[in-house]
Order: sequence, then C-alpha cells, then structure tokens
Amino acid sequence: MCLGIPGEVVEIVDAGRRLAKVDVAGVRRNVNYCLLDDVGVAPGEWVLVHVGFAMSKIDEAEAAQALASLRTMGQVYADEVRAVAESRIE
Repeated sequence: MCLGIPGEVVEIVDAGRRLAKVDVAGVRRNVNYCLLDDVGVAPGEWVLVHVGFAMSKIDEAEAAQALASLRTMGQVYADEVRAVAESRIE
C-alpha cells in the first residue's frame, strides 16, 4: 500500500527543477513540486507527498490530523516513512 504523507517544506533547493527539501516525520528529502506550479510552495508550508512528488498543499492543522491518523496504521505508516528515508531525488 502506498500513502500520501504530510511534509513541511524546509527550503526551495532548485526552483528551476522544482525541487524542495521537505521534512517528513523527521526525515528530510528533496521532493519535486512541479504538480503545484499553479499554487507555488514556500518554506513553512505543508504538502502531501507521494512517491517523491508534492501532490497538494495542505494547512498545518490538516497535516497534524493526517499524521495522527497515519500513525494509528502502525506498520503501513512505518513502511511509508522508511520509503521516504530511502528515497533520493537529487
């Protein structure tokens, strides 16, 4: 099972390539935000991340609620965080 997981944008790494560093459950990885060109992203904002892409923007309250729900899923949540930790987008 694959999930979208909330992450906080920490910095824009490469605006030309649409790469942002995002903190997902304490793991910081680059994600591509090209799917959000119409709304843009900035440090401090929250996005829903799936397979290395920021899929949508969410607010901090939505992120907290989603993370709380995901944590109740046990191993599925742990697997998703591990997948993020093992991913590399350079």
